[in-house]
Amino acid sequence: MPAAAADGELLPHPGPDGLVWVEEFRGDGGVASGGASEGLPTILTVACEGGGSVRVTMESKGTEVAAFDVDCPAGSAGVGSASMDAGVVRPGDFTIVVDASAQNVRWSLTVTQPE
Repeated sequence: MPAAAADGELLPHPGPDGLVWVEEFRGDGGVASGGASEGLPTILTVACEGGGSVRVTMESKGTEVAAFDVDCPAGSAGVGSASMDAGVVRPGDFTIVVDASAQNVRWSLTVTQPE
């Protein structure tokens, strides 16, 4: 997935397969959402920049289903993702936590379930 230059959009809108799009956030944050389908694969993608890193964790129904780190260079974007098979993300709600190494780290995320 493309990631933009430091002053542009980090991740584009995910389109019709998207469940969540956080266009831009700085520092620690996260999202909670509903509407996940157990019958589709799930892809969590995070892009960031600003110097430092982010730790990303995703839980579905109280179980951790993804965890990864992304390096966030100064002046360009780093991208990381986790792909989960159908059934890993349970139907309904899920949460994602982004733990940034510094408050100036800028990040974006998408969660998609392609058909």
